[in-house]
Amino acid sequence: MAELIKQHLIDPEICIRCYTCEEACPIDAITHNDDNVVVDASKCDYCMACISPCPTGSIDNWRVVKTAYSLEEQFSWMDLPEQEELSDGGDGAGATIEALDDAVHALLAEAHQGAGGRSLAPASASKASVNLFSPGKPVEATVQGSYRLTTEESDSEVRHIILDLGSTVFPVLEGQSVGINPPGIDSNGKPFVPRLYSISSPRDGERPNTNNLSLTVKREEQGVCSNYVCDLQKGDKVQLSGPFGSTFLMPNDRDAKLIMVCTGTGSAPFRAFTIRRQRTSPDISNSLMLFFGARTPQSLPYFGPLNKMPQEFLATHFAFSRIADLPRVYVQDRLRQAGDELAPMLLDASTYIYVCGLKAMEVGVEQAFEDIARGAGLNWQEIKNTMRESGRYHVETY
Repeated sequence: MAELIKQHLIDPEICIRCYTCEEACPIDAITHNDDNVVVDASKCDYCMACISPCPTGSIDNWRVVKTAYSLEEQFSWMDLPEQEELSDGGDGAGATIEALDDAVHALLAEAHQGAGGRSLAPASASKASVNLFSPGKPVEATVQGSYRLTTEESDSEVRHIILDLGSTVFPVLEGQSVGINPPGIDSNGKPFVPRLYSISSPRDGERPNTNNLSLTVKREEQGVCSNYVCDLQKGDKVQLSGPFGSTFLMPNDRDAKLIMVCTGTGSAPFRAFTIRRQRTSPDISNSLMLFFGARTPQSLPYFGPLNKMPQEFLATHFAFSRIADLPRVYVQDRLRQAGDELAPMLLDASTYIYVCGLKAMEVGVEQAFEDIARGAGLNWQEIKNTMRESGRYHVETY
């Protein structure tokens, strides 16, 4: 019987270089260079610990091969190779492939339980440019401004940072991310790995037809990159890689209805979505819904501007969990309260669902949609699968 290998690979075209899989791998089988994140076939034991944490599904790729692709080959890829032709030839290869497929698919099914799963870009979305600049060959941007979004009394500092790309062509779409290389080295003497931040401005810039982009960044007490970014001053230079992400994109469809669910800085892509819709279709109403969770109004980014949005253009549902003398309310509670409005939207082929924010919110949001569907006599799992297969269900949590 031929000795075949079911090799675990990462799709470089979809991967956003967040390095979550590398951190999740218990045996250090995943590594990266300036261009790609790759899996070492000599170490990988199919434990699947990396599958669920991946926000894009790029980690979930497999090839049956006679000789494993080397790390050097994978580092050089721009996209995945096609599956090799492997005929039986009388050596039992066909049976070996089938056995490997059955074993790995069983493990994958288990690993995907409760995960956001793989998603597709909306059919009408613009084609995303990805990986134009790597951490080793970044583009330099200049800080145009850095503005605190949360009040001084808030228990968190969130900043809106505008970066000017000058004359560099750096095409982005709403829902994409950029990587930032913080200067310095870690405790092991290695350069800090870049961190990913969602772009919070639309494709044509913070202001129309400007070659810049904005980020929404929360300062974390021990966060090397977040502190670096939040400390940037006007005129400072910063190294960017990307753009990253090719699925968490908004549809180019005037009739599309967007249900957006987020916490904290997970609002960044939805700010971009909303401004894009304002610029392209300001006359449309009752097509955008935002469910936004934070501890208090003072710690909710963009609270002031959002309050000024006409409800018929953007229906906002705020959930605050730490207001004194009031019960704690989370985004899943607001979803259930809007259940009568949401239920018919779940069967509408023009409805898109986007969830972005802390991973802890994912289970609660999923349960809320399941409750809403059940109350209307619908099967949420079937609806979600249909939406995902048509590029209408997207989850990015961290």
